[in-house]
Amino acid sequence: MSDTRTDLLVLGAGPYAYAAAAYARDRGIDTHVVGIPMAFWRDRMPQDMYLRSGTDWYLDANREATFEAFFEERGLDPAENDPIPISVFLDHADWFGARKGVVADQRLVADLTKPNGTFVAAMEDGTSIEADKVVVAPGVGFFAQLPDWHDRVPDRLRTHTLDRVTFDDLAGARVAVIGGRQSAYEWAALLCDQGAARVDVVHRHPTPAFAKVSWRFVDPYVEQTLAHRGWWRALTPAERAGIAQQFWEVGRLTLEHWLVPRLRPDVVHRHPECAVVDVAGDGPVALTLSDGSSLEVDHVVFASGYQPDVARVPYLAGVLDRISVTDGFPDLSEGFETSLPGLYAVGFLATRDFGPFYGFTKGCPSAAKLVVDEMLR
Repeated sequence: MSDTRTDLLVLGAGPYAYAAAAYARDRGIDTHVVGIPMAFWRDRMPQDMYLRSGTDWYLDANREATFEAFFEERGLDPAENDPIPISVFLDHADWFGARKGVVADQRLVADLTKPNGTFVAAMEDGTSIEADKVVVAPGVGFFAQLPDWHDRVPDRLRTHTLDRVTFDDLAGARVAVIGGRQSAYEWAALLCDQGAARVDVVHRHPTPAFAKVSWRFVDPYVEQTLAHRGWWRALTPAERAGIAQQFWEVGRLTLEHWLVPRLRPDVVHRHPECAVVDVAGDGPVALTLSDGSSLEVDHVVFASGYQPDVARVPYLAGVLDRISVTDGFPDLSEGFETSLPGLYAVGFLATRDFGPFYGFTKGCPSAAKLVVDEMLR
């Protein structure tokens, strides 16, 4: 017999989990949330980071406890919080959870199974939780992507951006940042802030632009997802590719203008349209680039992004053989349900079936509405 019984178990305590749990509670579903609140945001992101989005991105599917409402209640001036510090978003998440009655159970799940028609989450402390339905919202921390050659750099001399959130130990160091999107250049800026001697940013694509952009182009796509079940997957491959290209150009090849003053030209050196082709040395590390140049560095930071692979979520091992998977993504219904009835996946794992915007907080309220409405159909 389980120690706790609930209608809905939400595994995770990040933005997608909070949004889904809050809307489920609003719809009268007995809901239990398990996870460390906003753990990835608190522990895997630098405290000096800023959001790329504004106050128009919120979590509440009912559009009541919004980010803008938080600003108004706290007397915060948007102009004085542009860009928005990550600490402000974390305060907002705490406020949202309290406002919506979402309290995370901070025990961790060791294994999830479905032995007899209901799910059983075995907890690391030896207890268990039984639930009719489960929403999984694993953070991107499970899915770090690294180049094939990463392990040729000694372990002590390399980190992925998710593990590199402080920089004082690299003051005076020569650092190579592998990648050329927002995180790569933001980490380069943070390295400058902390006194790195030299930062070389190496990436395969051209040097990105730095400009103020609007993310509002995403709004109609999210609205279409709500208005028409299965909208994204009903598009032609050419239509999906066109939207993905727009998303790439605005969100990936155009980076935030507020980084520019912090990217000191005497420290930051850019190597666009380059790749690392050889690695040697046990400290310092010698990197040979595809343009024939070479770098000698004291540390390598991989800003190489994330690649979904549901098999890398450890607590899903007990049900993985019952989940249909394509290219690492769980195959989802029009309401985020996996092939295992009663098991739903939201957030980064849903981007193949729902579009790239569902890897960002922009998708939180619509994903919450769709997944909970699916349960109640």
